Amino acid sequence: MALDPQAKALMDQMAALGGPKIEELSAPEARKVMGRGFVVPDDKLEKPARIENRKIPGPAGEIPVRIYTPEGHGPFPVLIFIHGGGWVIGDLDSHDAPCRFLTNHARCVTVSIDYRLAPEHKFPAGVEDCWAAVRWIGANAALVDGDSERIAIGGDSAGGNLSAVVTQLARNFGGPKLLFQLLVYPATETGLDTYSHRTFRDYFLTADAIRWFWGQYLSREEDKKDPRVAPALTDDLAGLPPALVITAEFDPLRDEGEAYGERLRAAGVPVEITRYDGMIHGFYSMYHVLDKGREALQQSAAALRRAFGT
Repeated sequence: MALDPQAKALMDQMAALGGPKIEELSAPEARKVMGRGFVVPDDKLEKPARIENRKIPGPAGEIPVRIYTPEGHGPFPVLIFIHGGGWVIGDLDSHDAPCRFLTNHARCVTVSIDYRLAPEHKFPAGVEDCWAAVRWIGANAALVDGDSERIAIGGDSAGGNLSAVVTQLARNFGGPKLLFQLLVYPATETGLDTYSHRTFRDYFLTADAIRWFWGQYLSREEDKKDPRVAPALTDDLAGLPPALVITAEFDPLRDEGEAYGERLRAAGVPVEITRYDGMIHGFYSMYHVLDKGREALQQSAAALRRAFGT
C-alpha cells in the first residue's frame, strides 16, 4: 500500500498549511474551511448549456436545488445528486464541479439538492429533504426538461449515505422508480470498527473528524440503529436498482462501502465495485489536482450513460 504521489503531495500541502482540525471548529467555521478547500479553477470546470438555481417544496419550507442542463434537446435523463460533507458541511457550491462534469459527460440533467444540515437540523431532517426532493422530481421531471422514466440518484460520502437511504425508501414506498444508484465512498454503518477505520484513521478524513460528524448529525445513541442512518442495517436489499460503488484505498469508509456493495450483489442487484488505489477520501471532488478523481468521474459518467441507455 502506498499513497498515490498526487494524494501525498496534497496531504503534505495541507499539513504545511496547519490550522485547526475540523473537530476543533464550530459547524459554521467548518463550512467556511470546506468552501475554500474545494474550489475548482474556472478553466477546469465543465460548462453545461444551462445552470439554474430554484426552490422546490419540502417538509419544512422550500429546498434549494441547482439544475444543470446539457447541450441538446430534451427530455434528458435525470441524475439527482446529493452532496457529501458529513451531513454538516457542503452545499450547492462545494459540489458544483462534479455536477457540471456528470451533466456534460453523462448527457443528463443533474439536480443537486441543498438539504438541511446538522447540527442546526439533525437527523432525520436531511433524509426528509432528500426524500421529498426525489418524490418531487419523480412527479415533475418534465419541469426540468427531464424524463421521469430515467432517473438515477448519487452522491459522495454523506451524500452516498443519503442516496442509499432514499433508494431504499423509494423501493419500500413504491416509487418513484430509480434506475441506478451512484455511491461514492458512502457511509453505510455507524460502528467505525472495520479494518479501514482502524488502519486509515489519519488520512484526510480522520477518526476524530468522523466521530465529530456523527455527533453533530445524531441526537440520540438509539438513532444508530435506524436504517435511515445506517442503510447497511436493512435486512433485505433485493429489488434495489443497479449500483456503482466507488471507494478509495486510504479511506476509513472504504470497507463499509465495499461491504454494502457486496450485500447488494448477494441480494441479486447488479453492482460494480471499484477501489481507487492510493486515493484518499474526497478525491472525487478534487479531480482538478488528482487524476484518479477525473478517472472516477469518467467511470461514473459511463455507468450513467449505460443505465440511461444513451
